[in-house]
Amino acid sequence: MAPVDVSLWGESIDRLLGCKTGQLVFEDFLRTQYSEENLLFWVACEAFKKIGSEAELRAAARRIHAEFVRVHAPRQINIDCETREEIGKNISQPRPNCFDRAQRLIYGLMENDCYPRFLKSEMYQALLEQAEQR
Repeated sequence: MAPVDVSLWGESIDRLLGCKTGQLVFEDFLRTQYSEENLLFWVACEAFKKIGSEAELRAAARRIHAEFVRVHAPRQINIDCETREEIGKNISQPRPNCFDRAQRLIYGLMENDCYPRFLKSEMYQALLEQAEQR
């Protein structure tokens, strides 16, 4: 891990999420906070938007809905009922943007809650210290 990477993560959540290693470290941190589903959902949505085939899009939409969106999903994300229902209605004919509203909500939650806690965490501070000593 390059020392520069670690310090860049502190600049913005986008810098953190734009780095594969940063994502993995953030996921480890979120797991300790019992909220890794937020990042996993966000990553799944990013991949979903890049799917070209309609059949793959439908299958991925059902998978994301079953894993993160439906009530009592194994990794249920914290979104409002209206957003959850809207996704449920659109799941049979999904478009690449069908999870955008939920993804924005989860991004906001990570940016305003999880990310500031990550920056203050012992995990991040230790990595930063290690990087600065190189």
